[in-house]
Amino acid sequence: MTIDLPLLLDLLGVFFFAVSGSLLAARKGFDLVGSVFLGSVVGLGGGVARDVILDQGPPAAFENQLYLLPPLAAAALVYFTVQNVQRNARLLLMFDAGGLALFCVTGAVKALDAGMNPVAAILLGVTTAVGGGMLRDITANEVPKLFNPKDLYAIPAFVGAGLATGLWSLGWLNLLTGALAAVVVFLLRLLSLHYGWHAPLAARSWAPRLPRRG
Repeated sequence: MTIDLPLLLDLLGVFFFAVSGSLLAARKGFDLVGSVFLGSVVGLGGGVARDVILDQGPPAAFENQLYLLPPLAAAALVYFTVQNVQRNARLLLMFDAGGLALFCVTGAVKALDAGMNPVAAILLGVTTAVGGGMLRDITANEVPKLFNPKDLYAIPAFVGAGLATGLWSLGWLNLLTGALAAVVVFLLRLLSLHYGWHAPLAARSWAPRLPRRG
């Protein structure tokens, strides 16, 4: 029995992102249908965008029915296990970080396998990683994490896509090294949340306007 490793990693990334979507749906008070929908949006959105850009036929999510299972499993998991929706913020971030880590690697590798140059592959890996999360937050009327000035979101994805591209170019990419690249992204994302790391603001001289006293 052979295992389609890229497909397995892709489905795992869909599941992690879908759980983050279902957790956000629970926190927003959505019903079960809304949970499945939001999980599907975040889990499949980045991959669909990737496949459309690669222009290799219909997106994998529309051709392979296995892609429908992770959002359903994620919605069921959240429905039966989450007790306090107000305390799931940290759990949401952890699953989101897991999806980000997997998708930036698989997106870059799929682009390289399709013949794209390393720079384009890195950009497509990042697009795959951040696209679903942005759609999830917009759909749920949240400020996308990609645009949060007190957060690092795209930078860890760039690191992971760059590592995957470098490993692929050197012929060193395999299950172990790919997993290590994803772990680096996951840890970088969690450390940035813990220590409050963030990128410089768009304008160096900008400062928030303080309210006048009196």
